[in-house]
Amino acid sequence: MGFDRLKRREFMTLLGAAAWPLAARAQQGERTRRIGVLMSIAENDPEGQSRVAAFEQGLRSLGWRNGDNISVDYRWAASDPDRMQAYGAELIALKPELLLANSPQVTAILKQQTQTIPIVFVQVADPVGSGIVPNLAKPGGNVTGFASFQPEIGSKWLEILKEIAPRVSRVAVLLDPQFAGYVAISRVIEDVAPSFGVKPMVARIPDGADIEKAINEFAREPNGGLIVLPSPITAVKRETIVALAAQDRLPAVYPYRYFSVVGGLIAYAVDSIDLYRRAASYIDRILKGEKPGNLPVQQPTKFELVINLAAARAIGIDVPTRLLARADEVIE
Repeated sequence: MGFDRLKRREFMTLLGAAAWPLAARAQQGERTRRIGVLMSIAENDPEGQSRVAAFEQGLRSLGWRNGDNISVDYRWAASDPDRMQAYGAELIALKPELLLANSPQVTAILKQQTQTIPIVFVQVADPVGSGIVPNLAKPGGNVTGFASFQPEIGSKWLEILKEIAPRVSRVAVLLDPQFAGYVAISRVIEDVAPSFGVKPMVARIPDGADIEKAINEFAREPNGGLIVLPSPITAVKRETIVALAAQDRLPAVYPYRYFSVVGGLIAYAVDSIDLYRRAASYIDRILKGEKPGNLPVQQPTKFELVINLAAARAIGIDVPTRLLARADEVIE
């Protein structure tokens, strides 16, 4: 009896030893899928690192592991259009199976450079108005993704500005005019401003060089407020913008949480980290054979209201209790 058990044990050991190389060979034979990611911000930007961490977390939850069954190539343009062009071409030359595009400018550049490699975008405002896709439900072609804002958000930002700073009667809208989606938001603000008793002024900052001049000149007259529209430029220059608003005692509304983290008064924003996590689901579906043109553009599902109380105190604002009660995060 003991001899039979021994033989069975030896047989199972041999069977396991034979099976292991077969499994290892199968794993080694699994094709590594290549993904290119072009980011509009800088590699050393903590926000950028949080975004790609969420993206890779989303991929792992679906069984895709960077360095294992996928290989992800990142490029960081730091809001430089020339780098975006060069890095886009560089990524395409690597022959990835798909591309992840951050921002409308990056998406437009990649779309010009390839009509065959699938592109999944994130953080594109008004994708139809921006010319990125012809239709949200059926984008067609090789591009789909996750929108950040629709133009109507401009009315909400102005409403919040008046709620936190009721005396505001003038508002400067900080706009990078290169992006049709953000221009559409500024037009909404201009259209609704009279109903809030506010006179709007659009400050165009196409390359970021005029930010300081625009804010300081606007602040020379009283009762001013600031709405900062999203763009790669305002993202990269966020600490400068926040510091100027504080220096000139301008109550300001920002488009992303990370502005408030560095001292901005208040942000009402889509949860951008969530967009990157959700983007992994479209990467998964495309890698498994679905066509990007058949995947509808997704709208944001999570918004967050973030208030920086230290910033409020610094410019003499007493934040209304009802606004604090609605906040998703209060920074002390």
